[in-house]
Amino acid sequence: MVVQSEKFFLGRQPILDRNQEIIGYELLFRSANIDHAVFDSYSHACSNVITHALSSFGMHEVLGNKFGFINVHLGLLLSEMLELLPIGQTVLELLEMIQLDDQVLERCRELKELGFLLALDDHEFDASNNEIYNVVDIIKIDVLLTGMDALPEMVRQLRKYPVKILAEKVETVEQFQICYDLGFDLFQGYFFARPVVLNRRKIDISGLALLKLLQQLTAGASIEIIEMTFKENPGLSYNLLRLVNSVALGMREKIKTLRHAILLLGMNHLRRWTQLSLFAGHDARGINHPLLEMAAVRGRLMETMLKQLAGRTANDEQAEAAFMVGILSLLDILFETPMEEIIANLNLNDDVSSALLKREGRLGKMLMLAEKLEVTDFDAVTVLLGECGVSLDQLLTAQLEAFSWRSSIVHQED
Repeated sequence: MVVQSEKFFLGRQPILDRNQEIIGYELLFRSANIDHAVFDSYSHACSNVITHALSSFGMHEVLGNKFGFINVHLGLLLSEMLELLPIGQTVLELLEMIQLDDQVLERCRELKELGFLLALDDHEFDASNNEIYNVVDIIKIDVLLTGMDALPEMVRQLRKYPVKILAEKVETVEQFQICYDLGFDLFQGYFFARPVVLNRRKIDISGLALLKLLQQLTAGASIEIIEMTFKENPGLSYNLLRLVNSVALGMREKIKTLRHAILLLGMNHLRRWTQLSLFAGHDARGINHPLLEMAAVRGRLMETMLKQLAGRTANDEQAEAAFMVGILSLLDILFETPMEEIIANLNLNDDVSSALLKREGRLGKMLMLAEKLEVTDFDAVTVLLGECGVSLDQLLTAQLEAFSWRSSIVHQED
């Protein structure tokens, strides 16, 4: 990765549709060289999101096949720099301090003709904005700032226009349900990653089978035992055969038996697939499950950072431990079951258990770093970078690797 003279943090916040599938990300930027308290130049921030996303990361690596929501200030809205962005994949968010006058309206029409999507950020309905409501594609409403009581009337008024309405800062399942019932089209916030009251919900058969398989793989069980688990679960066997056919193993021989498939794939690939499948197979959302997105990126990010720190001394076991911590760290939310119960029978080593249960040790610190990065708490990220011994450049490189790898999973499954 090319190191930029100006160092920066880049965050992604997921945007979900009514099926709770991720359709895009808002890209959030902060310079590492400017104190947060004095960082008030929106034009500067917006310009750097675009230039760094294009030059340092590449929009495809950051977004995959999803939409990118990028904040734009008036100066950037009127500049030609916007036309460097991928048309058809970019949603330009007009920040709330932009005055929606005739000049802005005309520029929005030009950008629409070019093929960009447009959104109004943190917006409050005003009938005088009638013309621009017929031009923009999305209107974002901050549900905390607006207040839940004011939402029904605002949604009713906006329904007169050909726009999608996005509920921003949805942090609880209850808030999501209210907004869903009101007819919001899109949702931004971490409601899907907030544990509900843990009610010890019974894990379904497929989840139990995958947890059993993961326990066997972690404990180094024999191939005979692992093969029997597949034989007992036809759905797992089918998915295993699909996986072997989709992974680029460079082999042309036909699969003869389940054991043959397991041997072709190898235990490391099989363990990784099992971890991801806990999320992907949990419900109809499959690979678009937002918790899978977070878990996969967490795991790969931690694995990459550990390899960077350990260098040539890193072994497969250490890297797998880092990946496993990231992947497993969201299972309590997925299954609505306390983490202690989930890992009780997984035979995990002390480092992994301490990281998952107490956020202790090097892996625990790395997990906290990944979690803070997800919610764009860049102040906490700065502190944790020091505690983990990771540089900002290493973090950015690991982010790129994690985003790109996650996108490759989607393409394999398509």
